[in-house]
Amino acid sequence: MRADRLVSLVLLLRQHGRLSATALARELEVSTRTVLRDIEALSAAGVPVYAERGRHGGFALLPGFRTELTGLNHDEALALLVAGSRRGAQAFGLGSALASAMLKVVDALPESYRDTAAGAAERLLIDPETDLLSRRLVAEEVPDAVVAEVLRAVFAGHKLRIHYAAADQTPKWRTVDPIGLVTVRDRGYLLATRSGADRTYRLSRILAAKELAEPAQRPDRVDLDRAWQERSTRFRTGGDQVTVLVRVDPARREDVVSTALAVLAEESDSDGRLRLEVTFQDPRHAEWALWQLTTDAEALAPRWLRDSLRNRAAAIAARYAASS
Repeated sequence: MRADRLVSLVLLLRQHGRLSATALARELEVSTRTVLRDIEALSAAGVPVYAERGRHGGFALLPGFRTELTGLNHDEALALLVAGSRRGAQAFGLGSALASAMLKVVDALPESYRDTAAGAAERLLIDPETDLLSRRLVAEEVPDAVVAEVLRAVFAGHKLRIHYAAADQTPKWRTVDPIGLVTVRDRGYLLATRSGADRTYRLSRILAAKELAEPAQRPDRVDLDRAWQERSTRFRTGGDQVTVLVRVDPARREDVVSTALAVLAEESDSDGRLRLEVTFQDPRHAEWALWQLTTDAEALAPRWLRDSLRNRAAAIAARYAASS
């Protein structure tokens, strides 16, 4: 919307003091011609913006044109800036809105806090894109159109029609009553009910969505944290769970524990390795988790898991032997 862009333009000038039309166009993702039209609109509205010509010229605001947000101390301002660095908003398609909001917060901070809070926030990094081994932590992609429809239905309290691709199933259309949205490790989930039964849908598996005019059947208030914990518990205790006995290098213990649903027993072997009895969601989950650990882990039971891992390793060895 143009009104939002005009506000962002003013905030950019407040932040940087002076910016060229080209720089403003790049920040706002519009053409320089659009920026010039916006500058004219701001001037006509009484905003004291003026042009400075020359090689280092550009547009600027008259000194003193600023409003301040009072009541925030240094720690509160720092908390806001650090919160703004989190990537959870990306899962709900709110990344650009969050960036715009943080720009407004920084601009409105009292002068005495602005520089120190922003400088301190630069010393904190939350959820980088890669870990120390350069493994990229890829966030799931969700089409903007899907996110927009889901958000509208959640906020308006309307029923939602979704084309959902459940794991290993043909995509189907279904009508749900949306309750709320949750993001966990850059994965977004829609909490909803369907025919009165609790349902949890991964946003990345929603292929299309349409907000309906019919009101959703849901409570007026919701405790999302409690609802998520309850559904997580049901997920961990349901399905085709399998129990696995595994020997693992102590250095990889946390890799097993963080992947398994639960640790039922643990003891040390005479050679220093750990013997763990753990549960996984299903056979595929168990095979995938132990395959990631290569020779640092050995499945002792059940037999079918040992056979499956052996067959997979044999297939890999055969593939490379054939190409040598």
